Amino acid sequence: MLSLLLRHGWLVLGGVVVLSLPGQAQAQSGAAHRPHARQAVKPPAAPVRAETITVNAQRRDFSYPEAQHVPDADTRLTAARLIERGVVSLRGLERVAPNLTIQSINGTASTNFYLRGVGFNDFTQNNMPSVLSYFDDVPFAFSTMTDGMMFDLAGAEVTPGPVGTRHGQSDTGGEVRLRTNDPTDQWHYGAREDIASYSRSRSEAYVSGPLARGLSFRLAGQTQQGGGWQRDPLNGSHLGDADLWALRGKLKWTPDSHTTLMVSGHFTQDDSEVVNPIPVHRLVGTAPLPVESWQQTQWSMRPEFARLIGRRPGLKPSEHNQFWGADVHFSHDFGPVTFSSISAFETERQGEYTDQDGTALAQADTYRTIDANTFTQEVRLQSSHPHDRLQWTVGAFYQRSRMQQRFFFDYTDYVPQRGYMMATHFGMDQESTSEFGNISYRFDHGVTLWAGLLHEIDDRSISGLQSVIFGGKSQDFHGESTAAAQYAGQAGVSWQAAAHELVYFKISKGFKPGGFTANNTQIQAQLDPFRPETVLTYELGLKSDPIPNRIRLNAAAFYNDYHNQQLVGTVLIPNYGPLSEITNAPKSESWGFEATLDIHPFAHLFVTQNLGWQRGNFQNFPTVNRAATNAYYAQHGVWKAIEDNFAGVDNGQPKLTLNGNAEWRQALGPHYGIDFGPDWLYRDSQAITPGGTGFYRLPPYFLLGAHATFHPASGHWSATVYATNLLNRRYAESGGMATTTYFYLPGAPRFIGGRIACDF
Repeated sequence: MLSLLLRHGWLVLGGVVVLSLPGQAQAQSGAAHRPHARQAVKPPAAPVRAETITVNAQRRDFSYPEAQHVPDADTRLTAARLIERGVVSLRGLERVAPNLTIQSINGTASTNFYLRGVGFNDFTQNNMPSVLSYFDDVPFAFSTMTDGMMFDLAGAEVTPGPVGTRHGQSDTGGEVRLRTNDPTDQWHYGAREDIASYSRSRSEAYVSGPLARGLSFRLAGQTQQGGGWQRDPLNGSHLGDADLWALRGKLKWTPDSHTTLMVSGHFTQDDSEVVNPIPVHRLVGTAPLPVESWQQTQWSMRPEFARLIGRRPGLKPSEHNQFWGADVHFSHDFGPVTFSSISAFETERQGEYTDQDGTALAQADTYRTIDANTFTQEVRLQSSHPHDRLQWTVGAFYQRSRMQQRFFFDYTDYVPQRGYMMATHFGMDQESTSEFGNISYRFDHGVTLWAGLLHEIDDRSISGLQSVIFGGKSQDFHGESTAAAQYAGQAGVSWQAAAHELVYFKISKGFKPGGFTANNTQIQAQLDPFRPETVLTYELGLKSDPIPNRIRLNAAAFYNDYHNQQLVGTVLIPNYGPLSEITNAPKSESWGFEATLDIHPFAHLFVTQNLGWQRGNFQNFPTVNRAATNAYYAQHGVWKAIEDNFAGVDNGQPKLTLNGNAEWRQALGPHYGIDFGPDWLYRDSQAITPGGTGFYRLPPYFLLGAHATFHPASGHWSATVYATNLLNRRYAESGGMATTTYFYLPGAPRFIGGRIACDF
């Protein structure tokens, strides 16, 4: 290579390419060696000064190098990394980010988030989550609305800690932001087909290009089918097949270089079967629990219950969901300032059947319907030149949501305690407004100071709640409402200590409004609103490339000081049993750290390791001790609330989480290459009730995967073989309680698959 560069007049010195062009002298030299060139005697040429062109070449072996100068602890993920790790739903993000837990609620499309141990377990999904999801800067008030949206992605970001002074809403845990691909000014199209074990298939396709001058479009879609790996040992039926399709369209208009208008719309139809629980402990009754393998489960659908809910007999635990929405993005650069507006409307129509006790008995069969919609509007003004010393943003945000939910329960075999079918119905209205601003200034010597403030007013109410026991009595409950007006903010300082080292410190206050517990309501007191939650977070962070393009280390340590942390406690209903209720822990705390290490020790090897560690405890949390209450009932046959204060008790979140991957990238001649390597995930144990031990905790687990991808140098296509849970480990992703049993939701077994992709 060196001789080739020298032969063409190139000199390479320490990453700087110097090109020497001797001008006419070189041209004459070339002519003298052409055999048919006419020779002429000319006077000696005047000395010619060599022209020198300096080309600065930058290697980018790690993604997002510009983010190394941003004082945050965000995890930034490329679309390629998401595809490689099989992240096709929000839950998959916990495999590629530190200190992040995203768990399905009873095996369904609804999810709960925990980031740095900050999270919220909300089965009814009618309250604001602690960690918000954004698609293309549109916040989703109800996480289920994101179902089927994770395709044709451009990338993702996970931001821990309180947010809200630069965009969107305030919350206490952070946010997950996903970006989808925009329309292109040139024609592009592509497709991806993924086929794996248990007849699972995932298909994606897109087309993008210009329609007219300044006008372009993008249309993308996906389908998911099959993949069910659970079986009922009583009849041999299998469970868990996906049945989902989704479409997204975007239209982009740029009438001039300063103005952009983007109109987007999407639709998802999800009729997938869900993962059914495995009972691990019986709370009520003496019937033995079914003894089954990890891939077996039981369920039932009584014809009477099917008629009540208006679904076909023999229905398997499954979804019947529709989601659609549209949004309009507008921005205009006025020179010194840029104005942007984001308007969005989202809807969900959900029908969800779950057999929560995991047995063939009708003791906790549940069917839920949700009709909900949200409208959001955000406007922002911000400085236009990102390299100016002074940067600022001001804006306002508005959200309105409407929801109607109805729960149907079949307790026919739960005798003598119940032995009936019942339904609960309620409506919820919510409205909030907020104003926010953020300012930063870069001083000499690499020091930057910043501060931000948000003020939010939130009003929400629950109404029309009715509980009906079919063949028995009905109860009507009067409505409740709650309002909050709070401030959130942030202040910090960063120092660019060297070209490749940044340190920062910030203090953030997060705010999350209160809400209601609205599941299986039996007494009016269950509708008392829980209070708003606030957290004061201290964070110290480092971003460094000790050896550029060889080693990158980003790390952050944090401390969370909570007031009125919202979490699921227990209330005992006399002659009925314990029920979950969202309540407040007056005082709690958590602390920990996270780190991401990227290593490229030599030409072909790339390694990424994420590490998260956190601890936390309640400093004051009076509640019913569910374990002691259940034990008293088992001994005496009478429900009696055992009151306790969980002061000093661990918050139950996984203390240690690890995930990462290693990849060997090998050229196969000048035209082809192969990338291959393993990936891994470790999660520590997690309590499913405060202070939980024994079966009240999910066991720790370790998963191993691997992949190999063959591709041409052009990158226009690729072929991949992969495996997930390569060791076929038995593990539980989440768990909970369903009237008579405690259950675990089992994780997927080994999947072996292949994927073919093309992009042109």
